Amino acid sequence: MGRKTTPGLKKRAGIWHIDKRICGRRVCQSTGTDQLKEAELYLARLIEQSRQAKIYGVRPERSFEQAAAKFVLENQHKRSINEDIGRLKNLMPWIGDIPLNKLHIGVLQPWIEYRRKEGVAVGTINHGLKVVRRILNLAASEWMDENGMTWLQAAPKIKLLPDTNKRKPYPLNWEEQTALFKELPDHLAQMALFTVNTGCRDSEVCNMRWEWEMKIPQLNTSVFLVPGELVKNGDERLVILNRIARSVVEAQRGTHPTHVFHYKGKPVGHMLTSAWKRARVRVGLPQVRVHDLKHTFGRRLRAAGVNFEDRQDLLGHRSGRITTHYSAAELTKLIEAAESVCDRGEGKPELVVLRRLNFG
Repeated sequence: MGRKTTPGLKKRAGIWHIDKRICGRRVCQSTGTDQLKEAELYLARLIEQSRQAKIYGVRPERSFEQAAAKFVLENQHKRSINEDIGRLKNLMPWIGDIPLNKLHIGVLQPWIEYRRKEGVAVGTINHGLKVVRRILNLAASEWMDENGMTWLQAAPKIKLLPDTNKRKPYPLNWEEQTALFKELPDHLAQMALFTVNTGCRDSEVCNMRWEWEMKIPQLNTSVFLVPGELVKNGDERLVILNRIARSVVEAQRGTHPTHVFHYKGKPVGHMLTSAWKRARVRVGLPQVRVHDLKHTFGRRLRAAGVNFEDRQDLLGHRSGRITTHYSAAELTKLIEAAESVCDRGEGKPELVVLRRLNFG
């Protein structure tokens, strides 16, 4: 005669599962084992942890793997979730079974050293550390259990590695902009001119669609509203047009049914093409990236005396002020700020490109 099964344990598909009321709540979960003795020990431990939490306020011990699973489930909407999953898979053999309350930067050191020996860049290692830090912070501040306690009493400090090789931004001066834009093919010159006058990211410019345009009749202009799923911070991105950016848009109007910018009738995937790379080498600026145009716009706004809040809004940084509803006064102020970067410096380099493309 077989041994009597502990109440609350049921075997399904070869694995023991818990289905039992513990401290007033129903618990249904897998024990992860096909061995009855191991399943009974797992259940007994779960019962004791629940009792300790309810009566004495002792937090149940949870592993980093449990926290990582919760993080992934709650962040399916995140655009970079697949990258985060890849980083977590890399981390799991090293810290997956470690309890959250015993995890700190010292525990992560062997993983860090291993990745260094693999020749992985510091930035890549830091991305992994950022995911760990984010999970620990959520466990200490937002994730609550059925007893009203956070998963972790306090998050340890996870310090990122110093990245001495990280490339610094390179804002262009007017002469460099003129030289570079002259060397670019026409379609890239248009996109670059729009970028340096709006502060948009490469992906935002390449994906810019006519359906995102919002007419503002009372101001005799329009703006573009980029959907949050295409913006780095996940918020909708208001794109203000100064007169140079507006001229670029008007020159493109009617040339493609869906996209503002295109090449031979097809949307452009990215601006950093071989043509861009050849052009920057020819003018002696091999270090210049497309993103430096955004930095250029920001630097010029600051030089023109535009305040920090307006610079944030114009650059599409998360500020909490920009919504899908705008007053004419708010838009007027932002348009005036964007206009401040036009016609600066001798030679008006933006007009060189406008005339060359026959829309100035």
